[in-house]
Amino acid sequence: MNLTKHILLRLLLVAIPLLLALAPATAQNIVYAGQTNDLKVVEIPGDTYVWELYKDVEGVNFATVPGNCPVGEAYFTGISTGDSVNVMWTTPGIYFFKVTAYRANCTMNIKIGKMTVIGEMPLAVIDPPPPICVGDSARLTVSVSGTGPWSIILTDGVNDFVFDGIITTPFNLTVPMIPRITTTYWIREVTDANGIHTTPSAPVVQVVNQKPVNSRIYQYEPVVKK
Repeated sequence: MNLTKHILLRLLLVAIPLLLALAPATAQNIVYAGQTNDLKVVEIPGDTYVWELYKDVEGVNFATVPGNCPVGEAYFTGISTGDSVNVMWTTPGIYFFKVTAYRANCTMNIKIGKMTVIGEMPLAVIDPPPPICVGDSARLTVSVSGTGPWSIILTDGVNDFVFDGIITTPFNLTVPMIPRITTTYWIREVTDANGIHTTPSAPVVQVVNQKPVNSRIYQYEPVVKK
């Protein structure tokens, strides 16, 4: 039996007999390093709740061993009691959380949850583009963070343009629709190997200069002397 299966088996042996009176704990299973999220249970009147975090669970009996997560890797942003707590996850890795429900200081139930913290959130930055002339294509240089391959959704606020299979950063793209006037672009979604980030990037402005209108050099035809 490999180590992962051994750990999960120990979790089941510890947790299952003790969950009869505890409402389900709910939490996002995957977060990015540097993010916070809420851990919650459905509150039952008369119960009080205490939360603990674990990083190293090999050989741990969750029923008796207190939380062992280093503060620098994950920590509660506020108190660690109550039906809802907030946790900051700072370092990629596999973590476990335990919530213990007490009633009248004489009964106890626990629930164990698992949290996977992955690397940095994928972000995109567009370099400010140089001006172009009307009729020219807009060409943008984009840098992305996270773990490739990536895909992005570029938008001008009306039209969306999808670029898939990006494997290098920075990369250059040509906007499929030629801008006829000065246009603002931003990236509204980035997807990498780990997930999706929907916070918009900072916008850039593509200046489009109009070409001069053809006109006669002279206001009047020159007079030709005979």
